[in-house]
Amino acid sequence: MTDERPNVHVLCSLATLPDLGICEVSVGEGDWPLRGVVVLQHGVVHAYQNRCPHAGHALNLRPNEFMDPTGTWLACRSHGALFDLASGACVAGPCVGDALRRIPVRVVDGSVELVPGVDLHAYL
Repeated sequence: MTDERPNVHVLCSLATLPDLGICEVSVGEGDWPLRGVVVLQHGVVHAYQNRCPHAGHALNLRPNEFMDPTGTWLACRSHGALFDLASGACVAGPCVGDALRRIPVRVVDGSVELVPGVDLHAYL
């Protein structure tokens, strides 16, 4: 998405996120953009880096496929780890006790955007 405000990174529109909706996002240029997943759960937006803390690779194998078969948890498709939607905490699998890295976001005028000042390089 584009935004006319300088240095604003809009990730997605709330209109594209029905409750328990997922949006795969990418911010930045070059070989290593920030890749993330935005989740809307019970009216609250959560965003996490799309990187499993166990193996360091993306959670999903196919675009926007992040949920487990029950539709309850974010799931790592490689090793089966399950993550709580609201906290990012690993609740099952090889990384129990660890968590997904939260991305600070806010909602402005119906759009989910990075909180100003987020250092994209910190997510490499």
